Amino acid sequence: VQLQASGGGLVQPGGSLSLSCAASGRTISINAMGWYRQTPGKQRELVATIASGESPNYADSAKGRFTISRDNAKNTVSLQMNSLKPEDTAVYYCWVRDGWYKGYWGQGTLVTVSS
Repeated sequence: VQLQASGGGLVQPGGSLSLSCAASGRTISINAMGWYRQTPGKQRELVATIASGESPNYADSAKGRFTISRDNAKNTVSLQMNSLKPEDTAVYYCWVRDGWYKGYWGQGTLVTVSS
């Protein structure tokens, strides 16, 4: 499975940004998709995931501000981020998991929240 993420950039605090990720290859095996993020010196952390037949799962920091959505027909996963804060600044990584619980990562897209 290959992943191509897009949509990062610079946004002011309080603003919004949308990330999108398209999967290709053996997409029929995908049973979960999501987003993680990482800042320098810290471990990669979950932002939001959505698995087949389940409700979305959000990190506490994302609840109420971020919305994850998935288009199974297009093999895409999106993350709508509202009310962005400087602490949301990170490299955001698209992630998918296949039916054998193997994870795949996209290349990462930088989100910078700054005035």
